[in-house]
Amino acid sequence: MLSSEKDIIDIIQQDERMMAIINAADQLGLTDWSVCAGFVRSKIWDTQHNHKQPTPLQDIDVVYFNPNNISEAAEKALEDALRRIISDVPWSVKNQARMHLKNNFPPYCSTEDAISKFPETATALGITMDECHKLVLIAPHGIEDAIAMKLRPTPHFRTSESRKAIFYKRVHQKNWQAHWPMVSIANE
Repeated sequence: MLSSEKDIIDIIQQDERMMAIINAADQLGLTDWSVCAGFVRSKIWDTQHNHKQPTPLQDIDVVYFNPNNISEAAEKALEDALRRIISDVPWSVKNQARMHLKNNFPPYCSTEDAISKFPETATALGITMDECHKLVLIAPHGIEDAIAMKLRPTPHFRTSESRKAIFYKRVHQKNWQAHWPMVSIANE
């Protein structure tokens, strides 16, 4: 069972496919980036459920922060570059310097700030590499909910009833409990 950030980093380091994906993202040369969301959360939940095969992901989210070029074309060019490195990955690259516009939120100031505003604490996770190519876990709300397999809204999604409704709608649509039956929804 997982109990620490080190445990999470260890299971990711032991997964050749995950490391290939992280190394591909690192090759883009971005300064503030992460492979995030379901990429990390699903690995944790698969491990906690003793799943022998990784859960297939709809996409692999690579996020970065560059306020100097917020064009979607830049994101698509990065996706193309990633596909040239690993062609069979469903890459999704998003510059968090523009995503606040899509979400109608105040501007984010970094990749970590954007991840902190994901809907669920268990999904508000990312993995990146430092300048020494060492894995670094980004967990602005900690790892406790991910490890405990508890779904709760991030503080950003607790600020209004409309944001809470978005959280609950998303949890319902994703239906994570069908695949990971030990996942629970926290009462807020």
